[in-house]
Amino acid sequence: MQHHPDKNPDNPEAESKFKEAAEAYDVLSNAEKRARYDRYGHDGVRGMGGGNGAAGFTDISDIFSAFGDIFGSSVFGGAFGGRSRSGRRNRGEPGSDLRVRISLRLEEILNPVEKTIKLRHYVDCTSCSGNGSNSAGGWTQCGSCNGTGEVRQVSRSVFGQFVNIAPCGACGGSGEILKTPCTECKGEGRVEGEENIQVTIPAGVATGNYLNVNGKGHAGRRGGPPGDVRVEIEVEEHEIFERQNDDVHMDLPVSFPLAALGGTIQVPSLTGPTEITIDAGTQPGAVLRLKGKGIPHVQARGKGDQYIHVNVFVPTTLSATEKKTLGELSQSKHFVPPSQQKDKGFFDRVKEAFS
Repeated sequence: MQHHPDKNPDNPEAESKFKEAAEAYDVLSNAEKRARYDRYGHDGVRGMGGGNGAAGFTDISDIFSAFGDIFGSSVFGGAFGGRSRSGRRNRGEPGSDLRVRISLRLEEILNPVEKTIKLRHYVDCTSCSGNGSNSAGGWTQCGSCNGTGEVRQVSRSVFGQFVNIAPCGACGGSGEILKTPCTECKGEGRVEGEENIQVTIPAGVATGNYLNVNGKGHAGRRGGPPGDVRVEIEVEEHEIFERQNDDVHMDLPVSFPLAALGGTIQVPSLTGPTEITIDAGTQPGAVLRLKGKGIPHVQARGKGDQYIHVNVFVPTTLSATEKKTLGELSQSKHFVPPSQQKDKGFFDRVKEAFS
């Protein structure tokens, strides 16, 4: 409406923007054109009445008709004296989209994975090839609209002549009436059925990501285009690893002797057990990094990392011998924090506790 020529007389820039909007809407409102545009861009819809400047429109009335379902009761039809592009419409109705959810383990998303999805949805009726009729002559021209799919009402006011255009109620805007419905689908052109589809899920996906599979949704009614399938991804929580973006984190309890003396230990990773080195004197809360042991980046090369959070295991049950040994060790300054060594009575209290 902002760039409507009636509001911008003799303004080539406004007319150009109006044509551009009409071209875009002509593509977006057509499932086939939109699918081709999504895949190939402007080149994909050249020659289809959109995506190549204003080549899909022959005059200003053609452009108005592209917005028919937006403007509704259009005043443009009789205002400019141009011809209408109404004519007979497709009798089919587009099918609805489907949404399915796939649950994946963390280990599965390290590489691209193929999954088979079983869909229960409307499919084209094989008896009538999806058109709803049991014979080639099962459709006849609608008598209410004479096959145009539209009905017009002309009214006059002090502002001039107004033309109200609406879909024909008798034929639903298709311009045709079904005479002999298919006995299998009762004229719907589709029946309930099942289908298996294969989808390839890229490595590194996360919960909330989704894939679109074009043309695999519900079949359209009476030959209309099928809907799409939206495959939503859900990555299960892992019993060991916590994912943060493309990195994974884990807690690793180690014994006090290993933390004090150092050594090697096997730790789990997403690709299998891996041996790491614990340096002598490793402190509780230390974080070790395994480069490239995380999740693949979904839109780039490389992987995240694995972070290991070290916790020193403290036993809760000790034998008499173990208590004696720890009591002897507790007398050494190497086993006492420096801040407590300044307390002159500390070692006496420890000796008394273990005596």
